[in-house]
Amino acid sequence: MIGCVFLPFVAGYYLSYLFRTINTLISGQLSADLGLDAANLGLLTSVYFLVFAGVQIPIGTLLDRFGPRRVQSVLLMIAGGGAALFGASTGFLELLVARAMIGIGVSAAAMAGLKAIVTWFPRERIALVNGYMMMFGALGAVTATTPAQWLLEYTGWRGLFELLAFASFASALLIFWTVPEAARPRVSQPTAIELSAIYTDRRFWRIAPLSASCIGSAWSLQALWAAPWMTNVEGVSRESSITRLFIMALGTSGGALLLGALSDWLGRRGIGSEALFGAVTVLFVGAELALILRAPLPSLLPWIVISIVGAATVLSYATVAEYFPRELTGRANAGLNVLHFGWCFIVQYGTGLVLDQWSVQEGHYPIIAYQVAFASAVGVQVLALGWFIFPWLDSLGGRLAKFFLRDPEPNRAPVEASATSAEADVFEPEDVDW
Repeated sequence: MIGCVFLPFVAGYYLSYLFRTINTLISGQLSADLGLDAANLGLLTSVYFLVFAGVQIPIGTLLDRFGPRRVQSVLLMIAGGGAALFGASTGFLELLVARAMIGIGVSAAAMAGLKAIVTWFPRERIALVNGYMMMFGALGAVTATTPAQWLLEYTGWRGLFELLAFASFASALLIFWTVPEAARPRVSQPTAIELSAIYTDRRFWRIAPLSASCIGSAWSLQALWAAPWMTNVEGVSRESSITRLFIMALGTSGGALLLGALSDWLGRRGIGSEALFGAVTVLFVGAELALILRAPLPSLLPWIVISIVGAATVLSYATVAEYFPRELTGRANAGLNVLHFGWCFIVQYGTGLVLDQWSVQEGHYPIIAYQVAFASAVGVQVLALGWFIFPWLDSLGGRLAKFFLRDPEPNRAPVEASATSAEADVFEPEDVDW
């Protein structure tokens, strides 16, 4: 099962993470070679997330109908074609189409792997295997830093994407040839009803805005805007920024296991993943504010927190799984993914649009431009956090009101009750107009 199922799908998930974050490494070369401004660069990188979000629901249906082996192998061939086109592109439109093809090609990487694990591994080992898959897949973000920089020195960004195209084709063939064919389950017809049950559930809409605004922003920062912030705002060299991105990628990889293990440990003590997720998002907002306000602490510390939050899907997926029956959890997670990647697209492209409102000074945008762009996303996160914790605050307020407004003379109620009972004894029922 490890050799024929786990490793082939991990390879696809690894490529998904690598494609997601590689543009932050090559953004400078792309801008210089093709004359891209911040808005075009943001659109080029974020279109990956836009198409990724748009195909999540159809991909979930295809996985249920045809199985992860066939769906993932076909989609990785599309990703390979997109990578080859990206490496050969000479204009912005070609790059945009190629990036969209890559996004479609790796859109099933996570869900296909999770479905394959559910299909082939024992039920009692699924949580553990899921954690390992997310950890190894996040190593793609690690590869998109220092190791990819070494390759860039010899191949350039075009040669790098030719290698990625070859790796995508090889992964597609590996999955198709080595993964066994599973029996295809019967798919129920009322898919629209199931989706309606998800998107009309109040519990889903309580956590979804917070999960999307925080996790989507973390992905956006790590995939593109972290490197420009480090070089233009913090003034670190390109080599130092690549080292920091490498550490952040390790944080994402380790964060998946850390949050999963912590959730399991707290769960055995009666604390659900929902409470842990709320605490993690509070730390995330604090880390962003520390960067924006230039707090006097090592800037790498908040960046590590941001990278760990990028793996917090471990918690939000687990929380959503508690809301719905097992047969709906796959579509519920797909519905949540739509919001994750949709918000990531908005933040990546929107940050570029905000930066373009300022003129370039000394080869880069001014610090205030980055602060305004980042603060805009934080404002949405604060509103989502307030919406998330409002039920807890409302419940706490009700308990406090009962405590302070309770009757200070507890013996009065029994006396009044006995008096009422005495009056009832002498009440004449014939006096009542029945």
